[in-house]
Amino acid sequence: MGRLPDRGIYLLLIHIPKRMRINIGALGEIEFYEGYYVYVGSAQRNLKRRIERHMRKEKKLKWHIDYLLTQATLEDFEVYPLGKEYEDNIAYALLKRYPGVKGFGSSDSRVGSHLFFIGGRDQWCKVLNIARN
Repeated sequence: MGRLPDRGIYLLLIHIPKRMRINIGALGEIEFYEGYYVYVGSAQRNLKRRIERHMRKEKKLKWHIDYLLTQATLEDFEVYPLGKEYEDNIAYALLKRYPGVKGFGSSDSRVGSHLFFIGGRDQWCKVLNIARN
């Protein structure tokens, strides 16, 4: 995984292989389309451990993303050494372009979602460009 900053904002590229309903803890069952999603998160310390945790299949289910990753595949990630305030900025920029999953990962956010359906993997580069700007 290489060297990562201790804190920052991260994006996860997630693949869902077929249309399915997944129990997302307190959010209940949500229907997900086949395709790719991007999750926007942050870690204000131990960022590398957070990413490693997301990559593990075996873990205590704590966050919405944990529930999703029981059925989906984490294919890639990108990290930005930015403060927590940028997490909402990036999520808001993505929400202008991609449909968000209502309430997902956003309980402490002014943006209605931190998970976005981007359709095909080819959108990943576009998402990264949005996040950089």
